[in-house]
Amino acid sequence: MGVTGRRNQEIYDVVGIGFGPSNMSLAIALEEHGASAAQDPIKSHFFERQPAFGWHRNMLLPSTTMQISFLKDLVTFRNPLSRFSFVSYLHASNRLAQFVNNADFVPTRQEFHQYLEWAAAGLRDRVSYGSEVVSIRPVTEPGAATAGLLELEVRGGDGASRVVTARNVAISTGLVPRLPEGVTADDRVWHSSEFLSKFKAQAPDDLKSVAVVGAGQSAAEIARFLHDALPHAEVSAVIPSYGYSVADDTPFVNQLFDPGAVDEYYFGTERARDAFWRYHRNTNYSVVDSDVIRALYQRSYDEQVLGNQRLHFRNLTRVEEVRRVGDGTRVVLRSLLDDRTEELAVDALVFATGYDGLDPARLLGEDFDRHFERDAAGRHRVERDYRLVSSAGLTCGVYVQGGTEHSHGLSSSLLSNIAVRSGEIADSIVLRRTERELNHTTAATKEPSAA
Repeated sequence: MGVTGRRNQEIYDVVGIGFGPSNMSLAIALEEHGASAAQDPIKSHFFERQPAFGWHRNMLLPSTTMQISFLKDLVTFRNPLSRFSFVSYLHASNRLAQFVNNADFVPTRQEFHQYLEWAAAGLRDRVSYGSEVVSIRPVTEPGAATAGLLELEVRGGDGASRVVTARNVAISTGLVPRLPEGVTADDRVWHSSEFLSKFKAQAPDDLKSVAVVGAGQSAAEIARFLHDALPHAEVSAVIPSYGYSVADDTPFVNQLFDPGAVDEYYFGTERARDAFWRYHRNTNYSVVDSDVIRALYQRSYDEQVLGNQRLHFRNLTRVEEVRRVGDGTRVVLRSLLDDRTEELAVDALVFATGYDGLDPARLLGEDFDRHFERDAAGRHRVERDYRLVSSAGLTCGVYVQGGTEHSHGLSSSLLSNIAVRSGEIADSIVLRRTERELNHTTAATKEPSAA
């Protein structure tokens, strides 16, 4: 598409793709940025595919808690005075005193989701829901040697498309649910990302045998929930390790998620980066909070005492095959202990097998993606300000919030650092806008006056 009529079309400083916590935090950072004066505001807008705000709704299980302090909200580490802080939400909800009396730094997942909904409501004028960005393409302005603008095709819920123009985009489309190769989700085979909606669609009496695959927090929480919600059912936890491993959330290790650790990872040697992962994967990957582990073990022990075992832990076991037989599902399990196989008939099979990271190439398209550099492993190279490294000829910016574990470290896909990260991206967008305006002013002063 050409640029005819662009002079009359609004050009955004940044368009955000997705409106989960990361881009919500960016929207707030842009609003609160000192350079966003009333007479010259930073123009931004965000597009969200969902019809309304929602964040991991299908894992809002009873009594589940966050794994971070309430102070690691959308804003506090960047701006403790922000009106969008978790404390401001508690005050607005008339629950601040009660929360303090509870003497717990970690809110429930349900309450944190309510906080995010509250913050999203305060940003409703900056987001279009039911709107999916399906492609991004560069545009060269008339007379310009470089592409400084981006056009985004946005498809609405009615199927109609429109094009918006921006100088930068911030991609935060979230993670993609991962199922083992050869496994297809259906009404009896679920990924944890759709758990509650799938569970509620079933008649509880029809779920007499259920299995949960995975060794992480979601797997353990779902196993506990099913055991409690289905007192008549056999519940099998299929664990690739020898039982659940505890998450390390001790103070020194938690420094990995401090803002300063991003610099140490980004500018560190390959040997240092490897050490981050080798020594500290147990802060987040395939690990479970100790209270959940103990709760599951206690349930199992109580059943042994009563002689009525219905919670089964199949350790060092992997799924070899899943097949549909009539209205039921059969799963073939292979034990790594003795290499024997076991076949289970299940009414529901839940895979809490994680997610694949954000890949901006899907939105950029093959032709445009070639303008961005990749490392030896084929991953996008990313600047410290979370902007993809581009080849010559592009002055527009493509920022990514997610999919940067290889460049920025363990906190890239977590909530811990989003307040600071969004501030860094906002700073980058404003700085580059200022530089562009100075360049235009300088060029204008050098033009010869008309005769």
